[in-house]
Amino acid sequence: MLRGIATVNLYVDDPAAAAAWYADVLGIEPYFTRRGPDDRVVYTEFRIGDLSQELGLIDRRFAPAAFGDRPAGAVVHWHVDDLEGTLARLEELGATVLLPVTEHGPGFVTASVVDPFGNVLGIMTNVHYLEVVEEREAVH
Repeated sequence: MLRGIATVNLYVDDPAAAAAWYADVLGIEPYFTRRGPDDRVVYTEFRIGDLSQELGLIDRRFAPAAFGDRPAGAVVHWHVDDLEGTLARLEELGATVLLPVTEHGPGFVTASVVDPFGNVLGIMTNVHYLEVVEEREAVH
């Protein structure tokens, strides 16, 4: 059934500005960009993390109508090694804390921010994530 995250898409008013912001956050440039007929960026994509998962930034003009102007959908939490440091860096770059650092049990700590483009970005330290990565590396 569900085998893993293929792409996480965020809808933004200005994909070029969002791409620059996320490039600063991630420390890498997007690997793919598509322009519309007016030559404006309409989609850009990064490959990030241990599995090179995709983070796509889509022009909000193409968002499903049901989204309206409000956040919708699930919060995707990305594993980070330094939760407090990552949260502080996101704030420095203009994100607003939505949920402060919150422990949900030993080894499961989350926080989330709203990026400058109105999307929720979740971050997390997760012992299971680290166990899976270690097991995968041991096999390879």
